[in-house]
Amino acid sequence: MKSLQRLFKKYALMIEKRIRFIIGVGIMSLIMLTSTFFFFDKAWLFVSLLIVFGYVLTYFSLIEGVRRIEWVMLFILPILFSITAYFFYFLFPVRWLTRLPFILIYAISLYALFLTGNIFNVGVKTNLQLYRAAFSVNYFFQTFICFLGLNILLSLKQGFIVNSAAVFILSFILAVHLLWTVKLELYWEKEVVAYAVIIATIASEVVLILSFVPWANSSIFALLIAAVYYSTVGLVYAHYNERFFKDLVREYLLVLGFVAVIATLSINW
Repeated sequence: MKSLQRLFKKYALMIEKRIRFIIGVGIMSLIMLTSTFFFFDKAWLFVSLLIVFGYVLTYFSLIEGVRRIEWVMLFILPILFSITAYFFYFLFPVRWLTRLPFILIYAISLYALFLTGNIFNVGVKTNLQLYRAAFSVNYFFQTFICFLGLNILLSLKQGFIVNSAAVFILSFILAVHLLWTVKLELYWEKEVVAYAVIIATIASEVVLILSFVPWANSSIFALLIAAVYYSTVGLVYAHYNERFFKDLVREYLLVLGFVAVIATLSINW
């Protein structure tokens, strides 16, 4: 197994990094495009392909210096985004008018995630502009994945317990990843896991409570939960990164308050 890995790495390193990104994005986009021609009963097959190829092609793209905890952390967002994007596509009418823009957006997004993962892999410190740009992109996609995941979950019309448990798992995975990017350590930090549990618990409890509200539009509900995650993880990140300033707290609370007002107006009274 190790000899096969060394051989794979040897030939991968012969290709320029950006070319590897393009190859990885191209293959993943081809798999995603192919999946749109099949009905939802083949989801098990394409989800498996997206996980396997997503992991292999992410490693192929970020092959330099992947160590210890990075074998998990660097692969979370590309795979999770691919899976949520696949399921989210089936909420739209299946036609070329939606298929082509969807694949284009997916390809651009995946390329951005590869670039972000590469910056985290290199280990750029927080005082550099490059890291801040990578963190912003990472933060945006985390919130976007949360929104997509909630839309998919609500479309399945499961019970409030299932919804709450699913949100806890999704929020925990995303929060662990985001808080890991603060220090980019090569080991599991207990503090990161503890904060992630708190964030996931808050998000799941909000879902549990708001599941009894007669929402006129499920997308507004998903947007509200995404805003809860965005604000909560942002505040915890600021505290963990020792940047807990009043202006930052006000910004996150204003975002949450604005979305909450919109959500309240959309309730089917």
